[in-house]
Amino acid sequence: MFKNANKPQNRIDTLIGAGTTISGDINFSGGLRVDGEIKGNVRANGEDSTLVISEHARIEGEIAVAHVVINGTIIGPVFSSEFLELQTKARVTGDVEYSTIEMHLGAVVQGRLVHQGTAGKSVELKLASSN
Repeated sequence: MFKNANKPQNRIDTLIGAGTTISGDINFSGGLRVDGEIKGNVRANGEDSTLVISEHARIEGEIAVAHVVINGTIIGPVFSSEFLELQTKARVTGDVEYSTIEMHLGAVVQGRLVHQGTAGKSVELKLASSN
């Protein structure tokens, strides 16, 4: 596990494999990794849930998960209440709402980046460079 509570958990409970296409909404708890394609909304139950979207994955729909790591393609809005990481091959077409964000060189967002501020919480924006 990560020492920083704002980072996503590294436990994956469910895998949607490459070559798999799901049409419909998904509600999950724990960790979900997507290597395939989802046409529908993806929502997590609980503040400790993590969604990992791999380089070849594609989601067309709304995402609402506490911890999100994106390295694939998203078409739709993303709502991350805790931590959002946009890796090098991330492509998001839609608005992104976050509390803490880490954006790697090469990631693309075609939409608004909106910080979800809460009273007493400091704004944290991390820009990561790729080696």
